[in-house]
Amino acid sequence: MKRTIFISLLVILAIPVYGQEPKSDFFDLVSYVTTPKNVVDAMLKLGNVSQEDVVFDLGSGDGRIPIEAARRFGAKGLGIEIDASLVAESKALAKEAGVSHLVTFIQGDLFELDLNEATVLVIYLFPDINLKLRPRLQKLSPGTKIITHNYDMGDWKPDQLVEIMGDDGKLHKLFLWVIPQTK
Repeated sequence: MKRTIFISLLVILAIPVYGQEPKSDFFDLVSYVTTPKNVVDAMLKLGNVSQEDVVFDLGSGDGRIPIEAARRFGAKGLGIEIDASLVAESKALAKEAGVSHLVTFIQGDLFELDLNEATVLVIYLFPDINLKLRPRLQKLSPGTKIITHNYDMGDWKPDQLVEIMGDDGKLHKLFLWVIPQTK
């Protein structure tokens, strides 16, 4: 009996926070839409990604952005995704690309994630979610680059706006903000 209780307790304690069911109010509101390859390339160029960067992708889908940043530049990356099947796919694609030692994918709630290690943050989420994230983003370290795909941050004026025709035949808008030095 004691052994059964001990094993049960171990199992309960071993469940990682990011493996739990998502707590976000947005689980049913966020749909998965792939980013065309040439738009991924434009995002990485806009962020001036290098080997020195840590690229966070909020709502990482199949992981293509952190994987490409790692593959092309040797950047470290972290993708957080609410859908467990997409996290599994991301991990498999990272292994296939030979960059699984540089990128990590977790299932979880992006509102619970510590963003402080990011030097480049990529976001392809709806405007209401971007606005909910904005207070946290404004507290990031000076020089951190935030790139959103198709949706802005309300009245927060971007440092740069790029429009690109995607491989999918659609016009894509990329917004860049760089967290300023504090006065």
